[in-house]
Amino acid sequence: MDAQNSAKVNTRKRRKETPGPNGATEEDGISSKIPRCAVGLRQPAPFSDEIEVDFNKPYVRVTMEEASRGTPCERPVRVYADGIFDLFHSGHARALMQAKNLFPNTYLIVGVCSDELTHNFKGFTVMNENERYDAVQHCRYVDEVVRNAPWTLTPEFLAEHRIDFVAHDDIPYSSAGSDDVYKHIKEAGMFAPTQRTEGISTSDIITRIVRDYDVYARRNLQRGYTAKELNVSFINEKKYHLQERVDKVKKKVKDVEEKSKEFVQKVEEKSIDLIQKWEEKSREFIGSFLEMFGPEGALGIVTWNRANLAPMFCSPRCSLA
Repeated sequence: MDAQNSAKVNTRKRRKETPGPNGATEEDGISSKIPRCAVGLRQPAPFSDEIEVDFNKPYVRVTMEEASRGTPCERPVRVYADGIFDLFHSGHARALMQAKNLFPNTYLIVGVCSDELTHNFKGFTVMNENERYDAVQHCRYVDEVVRNAPWTLTPEFLAEHRIDFVAHDDIPYSSAGSDDVYKHIKEAGMFAPTQRTEGISTSDIITRIVRDYDVYARRNLQRGYTAKELNVSFINEKKYHLQERVDKVKKKVKDVEEKSKEFVQKVEEKSIDLIQKWEEKSREFIGSFLEMFGPEGALGIVTWNRANLAPMFCSPRCSLA
């Protein structure tokens, strides 16, 4: 892969921090604002066994250089990506978005492994194969879906689906007795690396559910699911119902406490307001009292004048005496 295309691939790493519109980051190369337009597809992607292919027409693989430069409209680069896609989430969608945008003209084929293969090589799934097929069909980046995809890609499978490149993250995938099931694809120069999305995976989602199992069990009991459907024992069912009633009582008590706090706060505010008004009125009363009865008040001046004028109006008898 040339330097320019490598740089393009390396900028596709998604991170959780500071997401932009629709979870995009600056590294996604997506502007913060885009014109509103209706570009969504109206139909799900077809299954490969529903598409008519003319095998008489020769098919020649394109090179990485030709694919990067751009191919004619009638000859898109056929990129294949496979997986389990259990509990289809944004990490899956972003991986497929990267695969779709590897080249200017890409036709994305997505293989989904069956329940039998997955349970044998990886483990039990939450969704069955038909649900997983349907989820991938409705991803906007997918052009074609291969049901019952093989665990290891054979030359016959690659030729049958006329695949030019295989997209996957470049971390070695050890399974089925191999250190890396994509090793032969890499050696053939058909591997196009993508980046995993940090912080989201099917295992992470299942871990969250298992960690908070009681919360989700109670949630679904409230929504009308039976204990039998949830595989909950009789004792646990009663425990969950009791916990629900206790939580309701706690919520009511909390609401009463909050309302009481609000009431007390309002009373305190009114009390402070009344005290302030009382202090203001008290100062006004004291000031008026001093103006009237203080040494320099009106009444004090009148008293002083009367005391000074009294000798002037005394009778002669008082003077002789």
